[in-house]
Amino acid sequence: MGNLLKVLTREIENYPHFFLDFENAQPTDGEREVWNQVNSVLQESESILGGLQSYKGAGQEIRDAIQNPSDHSLQEKAWNSVCPLVIKLKRFYSFSLKLEKALQSLLESLTCPPLTPTQHLEREQALAKQFAEILHFTLRFDELKMRNPAIQNDFSYYRRTISRNQINNMNLDIENEVNNEMANRMSLFYAEATPMLKTLSNATTSFVTENKTLPLENTTDCLSTMASVCKVMLETPEYSSRFSSEDTLLFCMRVMVGVIILYDHVHPNGAFNKSSKIDMKGCIKVLKDQPADNVEGLLNALKFTTKHLNDETTPKNIRTMLHSL
Repeated sequence: MGNLLKVLTREIENYPHFFLDFENAQPTDGEREVWNQVNSVLQESESILGGLQSYKGAGQEIRDAIQNPSDHSLQEKAWNSVCPLVIKLKRFYSFSLKLEKALQSLLESLTCPPLTPTQHLEREQALAKQFAEILHFTLRFDELKMRNPAIQNDFSYYRRTISRNQINNMNLDIENEVNNEMANRMSLFYAEATPMLKTLSNATTSFVTENKTLPLENTTDCLSTMASVCKVMLETPEYSSRFSSEDTLLFCMRVMVGVIILYDHVHPNGAFNKSSKIDMKGCIKVLKDQPADNVEGLLNALKFTTKHLNDETTPKNIRTMLHSL
């Protein structure tokens, strides 16, 4: 154990001295109430990812309808193809709202005094694992969404058709499911390159704003500690060899990137500043050491969804490391 502690403390003094058990952590009695609430949301996550993965879109039907505006049967065919897809998109959007609440419940538990964020993470490993699972889901969802332009095309067609009152007697039940106000909110959500990450960033920012009596450091320290633990677990063979599955490595990488992005949105100076508690150089190096296929989406997330990367205060070598990949 002494060697492990040496590994953990070899770079900066405030590195945590523990291992996050992302594979086997079970809730204690004190964690169980929040754990149960969050678990009921997370149970739906694989089904959401499956739905997104199998999302094929109605591109051909929409093209046929647009090219033949006077052919009513083609208009009807396109509309009937798009309606069930819009219901599916509503389900994904509604899930983002549940995830937002779940994340805020976990933040509340993992940052509340008198314990420090490090003590919380060490003692409440099942909640830390759920926090990590939310981030893991979020990055997987956004990677899939970015590769699927059909989502925005389908939804744009739906909105255009409704706004022009072109549907006549076609499937009007959809308007009860996705009325104009819901369509506006969904439109803003899907317009984002990484909508789930944006939802979590906003949720974390709102959590900090609404909890004025809670020091900002409690939240940012929770995020930076998780980033540090993930980095050390990835770069230290004594730790990474404990993982029973290679998937846990990818899980760890996604979580590390997710907490960096949240930290960058919540901390006034961001994650890339020299004063940041996250060793960004070390985190990027850990990612660079992995097979390119595993990390391309994660590196893009750091490049394009962080807030402070292009600030003047970001060290040039950090920018170069990221942009040279």
